[in-house]
Amino acid sequence: MSSTASAKNGTWRNWGGNVTARPAREVTPASVDELAEAVRRAAEDGLKVKAVGTGHSFTSIAATDGVLVRPQLLTGIRDIDRDAMTVTVEAGTPLKRLNLALAREGLSLTNMGDIMEQTVSGAASTGTHGTGRESASIAAQIKGLELVTADGSVLTCSEKENPEVFAAARIGLGALGIVTAITFAVEPLFLLTAREEPMPFDRVLADFDELWAENEHFEFYWFPHTGSTNTKRNNRSAGPRRPVGRAAGWIEDEFLSNGVFQVAQWVGRAAPATVPTIARVSSKALSARTYTDIPFKVFTSPRRVRFVEMEYAVPRAAVTETLRELRTVIERSGLRISFPVEVRTAPADDITLSTASGRDSAYIAVHMVKGTPFQAYFTAAERIFTAHEGRPHWGKVHTRDAEYFAGVYPRFGEFTALRDRLDPDRRFQNDYLRRVLGS
Repeated sequence: MSSTASAKNGTWRNWGGNVTARPAREVTPASVDELAEAVRRAAEDGLKVKAVGTGHSFTSIAATDGVLVRPQLLTGIRDIDRDAMTVTVEAGTPLKRLNLALAREGLSLTNMGDIMEQTVSGAASTGTHGTGRESASIAAQIKGLELVTADGSVLTCSEKENPEVFAAARIGLGALGIVTAITFAVEPLFLLTAREEPMPFDRVLADFDELWAENEHFEFYWFPHTGSTNTKRNNRSAGPRRPVGRAAGWIEDEFLSNGVFQVAQWVGRAAPATVPTIARVSSKALSARTYTDIPFKVFTSPRRVRFVEMEYAVPRAAVTETLRELRTVIERSGLRISFPVEVRTAPADDITLSTASGRDSAYIAVHMVKGTPFQAYFTAAERIFTAHEGRPHWGKVHTRDAEYFAGVYPRFGEFTALRDRLDPDRRFQNDYLRRVLGS
């Protein structure tokens, strides 16, 4: 099976394997008109509609028992505008293909997440992000988008055209309509120098503000049960390009990050008592390295070990305190955590339901390997995150509801009012949206 979600005998499954759905029918429109027609037909038949990308969300945000729209024929670049420095791309285009196509044209997005399997619309609609001091999520780089709304009409929006829809639909959760095309800001292709090195956890926490301020893109992975982290600093470079050597790349990215890591996960599942020892070995396996390459080769990495994830955005000022509390809870709980905790940042943005909306944010992500019971760990972590007014990633495991979101998103009511206007009959509703937005 490929890295995307699968459909066997009418059942749809997500990448993490923790969400299934049985849609009444699937459609694969080849044009915006065909998609609009599919939405109108669903309304006639009294069916809900959901578009699904590659199923990389761990929540049931794309699940439906109605019409499942698969966008794989809505792919490719529509237009490159070198004067405006924008690219317009069909919604079903995987980020991987967009990154490759842009690089061939001598262009790049400014920032991106570390996985590029997702479709551009799926990644944007759920608030996918990387890490950055000034540069924010994928959605924050959007300059315009095209949306098929509940009555089958096609709406274009930008800062000038339908600005109130634009403010919300960049991270629209699939609640406002189906995104059919996105216009991204791009820039001339540039080089990044990546510096990866181990650093003690206590030092990272003590120096966090400096590490954040001194680097365009700073992130780190902490290995629970150890005092070790692996830090990553990505900064623009004048060159020359010095990619990771093929052999070294295979050892670091495939063998250690995917192969040995997979074996460690299996051993940890079979014998949880060995996890702290494995964690100590794992945390020392990755040595320091520096390389220079084009952005997507630095920002993204293959993920072959399947996992389930929870991630919360907390105010950036609260990140070190939150992490100290998480460490204490893990130490006292008897939990055995074999997957590193990932920490990234984003500047405040102006998107209604962005996890960084109106506040400088830090992201803390906890993972468990697919098939491992994750409830105890995620519940303990979520209790800490919510105490700091954390906002969960829309595509990752969480238990929050509309009442909670109304408290942590100042513009929550603005989003639900717009949804009432664009989708009064809740054509795009599903159980997940009912929970997080209210009915």
